[in-house]
Amino acid sequence: MEWLEKWWAEASGWQHNTVLTLGVIILMWIIRHFALKLVFKNIQNVKDRYYWKNGVKYTTFFIGFILIGSIWISEVESIATFVGLVSAGLTIALKDPIVNIVGWVFIIFRKPFVVGDRIQIGDHAGDVIDIRVFQFTINEIGNWVDADQSTGRIIHIPNGKIFTESQVNFTQGFSHIWNEIGVMVTFESNWERAKGILKSVADRHCPKFTEAAAKKLLEASKKYMIFYNKIDPIIYTSVKDSGVMLTMRYLCIPTQRRGSAHAIWEDILKEFERCDDIDFAYPTQRIYYNLKEGKDGARKIE
Repeated sequence: MEWLEKWWAEASGWQHNTVLTLGVIILMWIIRHFALKLVFKNIQNVKDRYYWKNGVKYTTFFIGFILIGSIWISEVESIATFVGLVSAGLTIALKDPIVNIVGWVFIIFRKPFVVGDRIQIGDHAGDVIDIRVFQFTINEIGNWVDADQSTGRIIHIPNGKIFTESQVNFTQGFSHIWNEIGVMVTFESNWERAKGILKSVADRHCPKFTEAAAKKLLEASKKYMIFYNKIDPIIYTSVKDSGVMLTMRYLCIPTQRRGSAHAIWEDILKEFERCDDIDFAYPTQRIYYNLKEGKDGARKIE
């Protein structure tokens, strides 16, 4: 120990500071290690554990930064000079990282989205799975997958993008989205019967969504100017080139959009199969003989 005391007495200021800095880093690492062990041991909920884990990381980093700063600040003539020099250098050389840090602060406090939300920012859409100081990460949906389902890729997006790109949040506010399923039947089909079938299918599948949506709508109206006169499923009628278009409009949870459409389509196919007066329409060509097929008042008599 004598040699250590002798070295410490003879060492210069920057050597003292270097040793103290290493000591702070080791101490913060040990504290963080054991704190995370306690978090993983006592918190089972994945989302709560994620927030606690990040809280421990950021807290130990912040404390370590303050301690190390206090060690080295004495080497500078004044705090104002130190802060001025560092700020000027960072502003010029680290513009993008600083913007990302400011974006992170905005995300944490303003909460345009949180972990678990389904969002779209620019051309990228997905579920938010991580938010860090410089970037946030989404589990991508869509792209080459023909539905709002995961592609298996994760995308890291700089936090600064929230200041330059529009953000779409599927989850916050109302928490439900409107989905539409278009069913086209031929002009010769009993379209009124088809419309009744679609309405019964929608009512069979959507009550749970409608009931939950009504509660969420009430909550959302306290924060946003959101209101709908009607949230029950509805079937709209229109005419297209190939037939009568019946459009089913209903509410669903964003992450269950494809599943709900799948279940509804299977019921529609089964119901239509039982009907001999309903046919699906699709682009085709046919010869129409007015004298035999036209209405009595519309036939051309030569």
